Amino acid sequence: MMLSFNWGFPMILFVCGGWVFVSKRKHLLLTLLSLEFIVLSLFFILFMYLNMCSYELFFSMVFLTFSVCEGALGLSILVSMIRSHGNDYFQTFSVLQC
Repeated sequence: MMLSFNWGFPMILFVCGGWVFVSKRKHLLLTLLSLEFIVLSLFFILFMYLNMCSYELFFSMVFLTFSVCEGALGLSILVSMIRSHGNDYFQTFSVLQC
């Protein structure tokens, strides 16, 4: 019973983050926040798995490093989009204008 609760909660977090990522396509900021939520739930799953198998937590630090780099890249894209277009709506952004 306890094992299913431990793995059920991170899976619910992952599904909720995926649902928000799929449903909120209006703003780039909401999309990036839902991606970060998915990354945090994946980190939680990875951390629980590594603790359950009694492995070292070095890989989780590598995962966090890559997720921080991904977040910084998304934030730079958001800032450049706001500076060039004035907002973060996907409706005003066209790939053909680049």
